[in-house]
Amino acid sequence: MVSKQFAPNPPTRTVNVHEVAADEMILDVGPAAVEALADVLKNCRTLVWNGPLGAFETPPFDTATVALAKIAAALTREGSLVSVAGGGDTVAALNHAGVAGDFSFVSTAGGAFLEWMEGKPLPGVDALQR
Repeated sequence: MVSKQFAPNPPTRTVNVHEVAADEMILDVGPAAVEALADVLKNCRTLVWNGPLGAFETPPFDTATVALAKIAAALTREGSLVSVAGGGDTVAALNHAGVAGDFSFVSTAGGAFLEWMEGKPLPGVDALQR
């Protein structure tokens, strides 16, 4: 989903990434991407989510993030998905969608969260373990 303006509810159009004009900004993924990602989520056992899909703070660019957050939350509630989310923007997006409480684990740590997932040592955790 692209627009020439980064403002609430501007004129938008949904295009293939190769059709974005020089004066347009990509501000969200489109409905085809949401559908494809939803299909993938339905076949996953674990989701690690770091970062929203679009500029979720500004409608209508929250559409994809909210839709996929609700799908992930529903799958988590039914017990078919373990959902782990990290990062301040991710937490804000899940709160915006009203589903943060439905995820298996949510952390405000962003970069540190990813480093922990990679198995890298974290100085604060190392200090606590000593």
